[in-house]
Amino acid sequence: METIWLWIGFILLITFFLTLDLGVFNRKAHVPGMRESLGWTTFWIATALVFNVAIYFMYEHHLFHIGQEGGQNVLGGAQAAKMFFTGYLIEKSLSLDNIFVIGMIFAFFGVPRLYQHRVLFWGIFGAILMRAAMILLGVALIKMSEITLYFFGAVLLYTAIKMLFAKHEEIHPEKNPLVRFAKRFFRVTADYREEHFFVKENGLRAVTPLFLVLLVVESSDVLFAIDSIPAIFAITQDPFLVFTSNVFAILGLRSLYFVMAAMIARFRYLHVSLSVILAYVGLKLMCIKVIEHYHLGDLMTWVSLGVIVLVMLLGIVASIIRAEPGRRDTETRERPDSDPTAQYTEGD
Repeated sequence: METIWLWIGFILLITFFLTLDLGVFNRKAHVPGMRESLGWTTFWIATALVFNVAIYFMYEHHLFHIGQEGGQNVLGGAQAAKMFFTGYLIEKSLSLDNIFVIGMIFAFFGVPRLYQHRVLFWGIFGAILMRAAMILLGVALIKMSEITLYFFGAVLLYTAIKMLFAKHEEIHPEKNPLVRFAKRFFRVTADYREEHFFVKENGLRAVTPLFLVLLVVESSDVLFAIDSIPAIFAITQDPFLVFTSNVFAILGLRSLYFVMAAMIARFRYLHVSLSVILAYVGLKLMCIKVIEHYHLGDLMTWVSLGVIVLVMLLGIVASIIRAEPGRRDTETRERPDSDPTAQYTEGD
């Protein structure tokens, strides 16, 4: 129970970062430029690396008994740091595909770039809460039955195959159950009202299309979390490492989106790389007991790290070499003259 203070300290740290992000640096709505987005992306990556150093010292000295079970040291600083970094890379890699989907959602709803940051901010805040709940549930299920590990591995293998052959164009935000629910039970304004999610119209409370976009983004992240959380369980089942690596990976998603949104469509082999990574971690998860039996955990952490870096680099390099001439970038466009609710009216 003493580790609860580490959890509280980490949550306070993240709360501070989020408050600083929205309340100070982005208090006024604006379109982040490439320099600003690159700066924030670098900041979040550097912060994750600094925290990784803190992970080493926390587990090496077992602060608040972290890395211990039954009074015995089960996880040292070096191994914990490698696990955190490998998990962080997995989550960061998978977030690239998330960026593509978010870009398509913004394009579908015609979200002005000026208001995209607000959706991403609250989307990240909601994602942190949902992933915390899903991680705790996953850890509890694993402790209850080891069959859960094989189930997670099978899910990752299925997702890898599906990702390899699926097309992003199959996404239909207008069919999202949350959007249908909101349109059925709430008044929806005909257009965006600056960066507001809720407004009063003719004295009545109404939601704006921006709120519907947030619902779709949040529900999409749940689907991504179903893939990414089991993936990191293949690296470690330590809940603190799983949660912190997840959080740091998605904290930089907002700034990374503005850096990558206009470029992501050029990486035509990115989905192949992500499929290979998911298949690898799925197989590793299904073989976790064999790895533990032969005490190969430390070695496999290094192998996982190498596989992730190599596969992502191969995908990026192959995309650059085999780039199609005249290929149009998928970019989010402003459509100020269009009705953002027209595309998903369902006759209700």
